[in-house]
Amino acid sequence: MQLSVHNLSGEVVSQAEVDDLVFGIEPNLAVMHQALLRQQANARTGTHNTLTRAHVSGGGRKPYRQKGTGHARQGSIRSPQFKGGGVVFGPHPRSYKQAMPRKMRRLAVRSALSQKVQEQRLFILSGLADIEPRTKALAVTLAAINVESVLIATQGRSESIQRAAGNLPRVRTIQADNLGVEDILKYDCVILDAAAVESMQAVLLDRGRGAGPIQRKEPAQSEGTSFAVSTRTSASGGEGE
Repeated sequence: MQLSVHNLSGEVVSQAEVDDLVFGIEPNLAVMHQALLRQQANARTGTHNTLTRAHVSGGGRKPYRQKGTGHARQGSIRSPQFKGGGVVFGPHPRSYKQAMPRKMRRLAVRSALSQKVQEQRLFILSGLADIEPRTKALAVTLAAINVESVLIATQGRSESIQRAAGNLPRVRTIQADNLGVEDILKYDCVILDAAAVESMQAVLLDRGRGAGPIQRKEPAQSEGTSFAVSTRTSASGGEGE
């Protein structure tokens, strides 16, 4: 399929041939949702912690005698039923990391990009690396294509684009190879650097990484091979006796 390529003035200057498997598939909403939850879960630090009665200071002495006070028997003022006591079954540090097959992660990103194309919210810009490192220069370009909330995917790390987008509140820059589902869905529009389209497609399709399906080789059959079957005769019934 072909997508329009815009210059920094917002004018369509050419057509880019892109892969249908990246920009033209039917979005898989279930995989996108799973990848989004995974990305959000992996961002959690999991440092929450509560103190059990074993970790709360104090409470080593029995508060009052066992019998004769009219109160329920107690062994420590740090029991969970007391104010300032320990917490039962409270949260403790843990990892929220979720595993997801690489093919599913790639499918989720391709689905999100295809959805942006269907909604006409994906733009390819040429000469993006040559933009001046000034906020006004990027603001004029975004106004020309009529976008405000936008994710800009660049080829590698671009210091000029980062400086130009630094003071724009609804603009974020990211390397095209590191695109995630949350990054794409969080912003209304996506701008791709024309120089980054080819490398991004190679990553999303796992080209050149040796990740293709393993081709099983059939065992070689040698022609004209004969197998000799030897017969053993017993000593009592053998020939020549």
